[in-house]
Amino acid sequence: MNNKNVTYVLIALIVGISFTISSYFLANGLINFRAERKTISVTGSAKKQLRSDLVKWTGMYTAVAKDLKEAYRLLEESQKKVKTYFLSKGLSEKDLIFSSISTQTIYEMLPNGVYSTKVDSYRLSQSIQITSKDVDKITELSRKSTELINAGVQFESMPPQYYYTKLADLKIEMLSLATEDAVRRAKQIAKSTGSQVERLKSASMGVFQITPLYSTEVSDYGINDTTSIDKEITAVVNCEFIIK
Repeated sequence: MNNKNVTYVLIALIVGISFTISSYFLANGLINFRAERKTISVTGSAKKQLRSDLVKWTGMYTAVAKDLKEAYRLLEESQKKVKTYFLSKGLSEKDLIFSSISTQTIYEMLPNGVYSTKVDSYRLSQSIQITSKDVDKITELSRKSTELINAGVQFESMPPQYYYTKLADLKIEMLSLATEDAVRRAKQIAKSTGSQVERLKSASMGVFQITPLYSTEVSDYGINDTTSIDKEITAVVNCEFIIK
């Protein structure tokens, strides 16, 4: 190989090495640039009041007698009175759901406080459940239903449970509002440091808290209150933004 060819080979090697080194530093420069891009993490939240549009209420009545057949007869009489009472309040038969009958055997207690094997009486119980969109009406009935006691019915009214049936759609709306709140917060923080929000990098949804109005209760697993007609829903979104 003559000197001229050797020179060409050396030049080619130098150019190749230089290109490789340049590519390496350029690639690493881009990587470092991306790695050094600043981010801020912001929590956005949104609150909204809502009113329950569905109520579930349960009442229970019982009958006790020495004889099982007599206990069934008394319970049947109570059921008729319960049914008549609620029908007189403007409800229809399809609104009234009666459970199966529960039977409890009560044994005689000995003087030493120990129960014997001798049957003392039978206690039968049955529940009635009403599910309705007329929240105010059923709430009022749940309070007044103990009037059945005056009719000879051993009746107990349970606390109503209140629900909001459009919760799935509302959650989507609340997530949107919480994200908008996160964007506003991020822009304000960036502005105070002389930066600008470039784009959203990631977002994760927090749990929903559905609580009675003005409640400060929170839970890591979320709350779904059923005790109050008027509620407040809180949505939280954790966002990370790239700033420049």
